[in-house]
Formats: sequence, C-alpha cells, structure tokens
Amino acid sequence: MEVKELAKLYNPKEVEEKWSAFWLENELFKAETGDAAQGKPGFSMVIPPPNITGTLHLGHALNNTLQDIFARYKRMCGFNVLWVPGIDHAGIATQNVVERQLHAEGASRHEYGRERFIERVWQWKDESGSTIINQLKRLGASLDWSRERFTMDEGLSLAVREVFVRLFDEGLIYRGDYIINWCPRCHTALSDLESEAEETDGKMYYLEYPVKDNDGVGLTVATTRPETMLGDTAVAVNPDDERFAGLIGKTVVLPIVEREILVIADPEVDMEFGTGAVKITPAHDFNDFEMAKRHSLDIITIMDIDACMNENAGRLKGVDRFEARKAVVEEFKKLGLLKKIEPHKMMLGSCYRCQTVVEPRLSKQWFVSAAPLAKEAITAVEDGRTRFV
Repeated sequence: MEVKELAKLYNPKEVEEKWSAFWLENELFKAETGDAAQGKPGFSMVIPPPNITGTLHLGHALNNTLQDIFARYKRMCGFNVLWVPGIDHAGIATQNVVERQLHAEGASRHEYGRERFIERVWQWKDESGSTIINQLKRLGASLDWSRERFTMDEGLSLAVREVFVRLFDEGLIYRGDYIINWCPRCHTALSDLESEAEETDGKMYYLEYPVKDNDGVGLTVATTRPETMLGDTAVAVNPDDERFAGLIGKTVVLPIVEREILVIADPEVDMEFGTGAVKITPAHDFNDFEMAKRHSLDIITIMDIDACMNENAGRLKGVDRFEARKAVVEEFKKLGLLKKIEPHKMMLGSCYRCQTVVEPRLSKQWFVSAAPLAKEAITAVEDGRTRFV
C-alpha cells in the first residue's frame, strides 16, 4: 500500500476548495424527495438572506456556521434536511448603495431616470448576489443550492401579496393617519429602530405668543424646533399649574401666520420643562399628535416629503426646514417676541441608511394588529407545535 507523505504545511484553501467542489458536484446537500424521503423525519431551515448591499463579513460566517452545525447534525441523525439559501433585496439600503456609486461617477438617479436606474440596481444585484452566493459555497455551508431564492422572486412576491390580502380580510391589517419617523432623503417611513438617536448640542428657543384682546400680555413657550410653530393648533398647560390658571380657555395669536389657537389644560404637560407651557404641533410631534386626539384639535401639516415648508407655512412655502427655522427665529426677534435662546442637550434621530435628520410626519400608513397574532404564536409554543432549539 502506498503511503502518502503528510504535507509539512496545511493548505486550507486547497483542502476547502477540493471538498467544496466535491460536495457541490455530488449534490450531497440536496433535500430528498419522493420515495427517497419516505420514513425520514424532516428538518428544514431558511437562511436569513444576506442583503445585497455588499459582501459577507465575519458575522455572517459565524451565523451560517452555527446553522451549518444544526443541518449537518440532523443529517447524521437520519433527518431529511432542507436548508434553503437565498439573498435579500434590502430595498432602500440597496438603492443608497447604487446612488453612492452614481454620485462617485458624477451622476444621480434623477439624471438616470426610473427605468435606467432600475436596470443599474438589477446589475448590482447580479454582481453582489453572485459574490455572496460564492462566499457561502466557499464557506462550505451545506445548503440545498437547487432551491436558491431571491426575496423579489415572483413566487415570494406572490406569497407576500397573498398574506397581505388575507390579513386585511381578517381585519388584522388597517390603514390610518399616524405620526411616523420620516426620512426626507430616502422618502420612506422608518421604524423606531431605524431612527438612530444621538445626543447633540441643540438650542432651546423661548417664543412669546400674544394673548388675544389683552394688550401686552403674552404666553411664552419653549421649543427646540421653532419652525414647527407654523403648524401649532394649541398651547397646553398642566391644570395643576397655578401660573397659567387664568389663561386656560383663552386664545393666543400665532405670530407670522396670525392664526388664533386655544390654551388647553392637559395633565401630561410637564410643569418643569421649559416654561411649563407647551406648543402643540400635532402633525410633527409624536406626543402632540396623541394630545390632539385627546382634545380633538386641528392637525395642520406644514412640510412636504422633502421637509420643505408647504402652503400652510405662508410666505415660507418651499423653504427648507432648517432655513425656515432661521427665518422664524429672525421674525420673532423683529417682533420682540423672542425672549431668549439657551443651549440644550437633546436627542436627535437620524436615518440609519443615510444619516439625514428624520422628521416626525403625519402619514397614511399600513399597520398590523400584533396582539391577536402574538396570542396564537404564544399558544403554539405552549402546546408544543413550535419548539425552540
């Protein structure tokens, strides 16, 4: 018998390529079907599809290695294992990757036009997707490559539409006007997790609203976003705050737009914040929106999808929100109604994709009623239909 000399050095690239090619050529990880699958218990997993925004990193390597351990162990235990591979379109995140490429080339998606830009995105999908798939194969992941999927494949898209309609018919999906985190650059709503909050050095502006028919008397509010006063529909004070007891129910006049709004009482107002009197802008603040629902206040949107002021902002229509802030502050200063400006630490949310400052915005959104679904999911775990391994 011929005895081969043991190599002095281990060459992982050579060994891994050899066995990876052997596994793929012999389709050793293809799930069995038909008669071959008879009598074997099934075990299936779907890979968390990597985003086509780049290439795999060490986190992917670790995650897929852990899944591979499960898949290989179950095969050794006699299970018919199906581990489904795939990649994810990643939506706007991928769009941003392609836009950065165009920017580096001195172009933009607007110059490209819709059809040409979409072609460029699909081109990127093919490039990045094939790289990711080859990385998974090179990693030795024991996936069933005959079932590779992309999250925009027609079958998967059809399944999404089917489930959406089914949930809607069952009353579990509904639509309504709600305050959401809005990215003016990506033109999309963001979840709270997608809005990255960071402490920043801001400013607190103290603005005075004249009380109607009461010369020389004004009500001062404190705000970090003076431009939103153009959409105020009330000023709120705490009913237990004796400083404002005589003003509840009175009317104040909004400078610049000359709109009259009421002073209302609400126990949620923090008497220690600012002056204790809070401007209420229901269309551009989460807490104000909830207060508006409690008091049936008007809701006035003052910004468009680009975070520029709209027709409700009067002569500031078309002005960017931050430029509008400067203009509003300057106007209050001219009117003698800017009482003071103080440094103020504040949490500022930004889009996790492009780092643009997010804007709370009233928008029609679809929502899923999670409570009934959660109840069924919990029951499935409790009665053993779903097991965590």
